[in-house]
Amino acid sequence: MLPMENKLRHTLHCHHSHYGWDNSLAPALRVAPGETVEFDIIDASGGQLVADSTVDDVARFDFERLNPVSGPLWIEGAEPGDMLCVRLLDFRPSGWGWTANIPGFGLLADQFPEPVLRHWHYAPDGARPALYGDLAQIPIKPFTGTVGVAPATVGYHSIVPPRSVGGNMDIRDVAAGATLMLPVAVPGALFSVGDTHAAQGDGEVCGTAIESPMQVVLQFELVKGANIPTPRLLTGGPVTRHIDAKGYRVTTGIGPDLMTAARDAVRYMVDWLASANAMSAEDAYLLCSVCADLRISELVDRPNWIVSLYFPLQVLD
Repeated sequence: MLPMENKLRHTLHCHHSHYGWDNSLAPALRVAPGETVEFDIIDASGGQLVADSTVDDVARFDFERLNPVSGPLWIEGAEPGDMLCVRLLDFRPSGWGWTANIPGFGLLADQFPEPVLRHWHYAPDGARPALYGDLAQIPIKPFTGTVGVAPATVGYHSIVPPRSVGGNMDIRDVAAGATLMLPVAVPGALFSVGDTHAAQGDGEVCGTAIESPMQVVLQFELVKGANIPTPRLLTGGPVTRHIDAKGYRVTTGIGPDLMTAARDAVRYMVDWLASANAMSAEDAYLLCSVCADLRISELVDRPNWIVSLYFPLQVLD
């Protein structure tokens, strides 16, 4: 392989974007294995929110414009059955982002029916955390929430649910230094990426993270005939040392249904934060989405399972 600095580098601007997976889309760019691409990625609102937007703008969302992805890229030589390796080289955040409660969306949508919008401002280089007013401060960990290749099934497919070929996975460890491996389903792979986040908790429980436009630099490699069934991820180092310096508050949901247990764990944490820290339930819910981690703690002792929500104490200092 050539040294990294000698790899051909391309740029794909944010106007080369689309709002659904479709293997008939014409590629915006063609690249060879080993080459790098810098993507200019718009935020998940598709530009409908800006730094001076109000909650009324959330209520007026055009849902057809949500969660755009930049692409698609044609990877030379990619064929069905191959594995596309995506090396996440660099993230350049914008310094601004937003978190919202979108009516009808999120784990507790029935309990939070009204739109809510909070803006974040942070140091793009990560030198200072993102401030949530005087309630909390969240260290940034940029990553891409939506990343994948076109499915084999013809037609237009929603960008919202994740798929076996990737998509809106919201895995916060798809960050700088990691390598994401995707199963290629169509010739050329037709790779796209978007939905960049400055920070997020595992679970993204309210449905949004710190949604933030940014530039992302990726490198592509191809493994012929790997035939992996679903995406795989190789992280570039530890993933649990982000904001754990002062421990956690932990709530649990217990019962025979994992979704109900997850909802309970989040609801109990929202109640705990609101009562102990003099914040609104809406603020507690949004904070859980950007920094608290849902975990399956037990899945073997029938008939009940345990889901836990870990909220880092550090962010409240």
